[in-house]
Amino acid sequence: MPAVLQRLTLLANHVLSAEPVAAQRLRAHVGRSLQVELDGWPPLLPALPVLVFQVTPAGLLEWCEQPAPASSAAADLRLRIDASNPALLMARLAAGERPEVAVQGDAQLAADLNWLVDNLRWDLEADLARLLGPLPARQLARLGAALAAGLRRRAQATDSAPPGPSTAP
Repeated sequence: MPAVLQRLTLLANHVLSAEPVAAQRLRAHVGRSLQVELDGWPPLLPALPVLVFQVTPAGLLEWCEQPAPASSAAADLRLRIDASNPALLMARLAAGERPEVAVQGDAQLAADLNWLVDNLRWDLEADLARLLGPLPARQLARLGAALAAGLRRRAQATDSAPPGPSTAP
């Protein structure tokens, strides 16, 4: 799990560094910490490490692999996300939907993070084009868009379905 979180942090920083305004907004919060809590994580799944990130002087994020014992109480901003159904949460995220998030802490940091979520976009096609060339990148981007649309429709169908046993495949 630490390797996955390190790579997700690198991905987030890649997206942040592509937009100078994003790093500039975060530089105002150097040294502040952000804690992400996944509430209701199923006990049958492997436990997740504490997700604490600190804003660096470059305006990027650093995952605190071994946060201080009092870090959960000392976090400047805490985000709580319902993760009782991880598969549905991931499907909604992949479909571009935002999960409901309970926010507690520094209002300015929360406002700047909200701005980042609203305004930053990962240009996956451009990154793939640098690796694979423009034509394969375009095809993969189209495939990804089709998958995201399908996941979005499935998530909306799940939301509107009446409670009870499902007959859908």
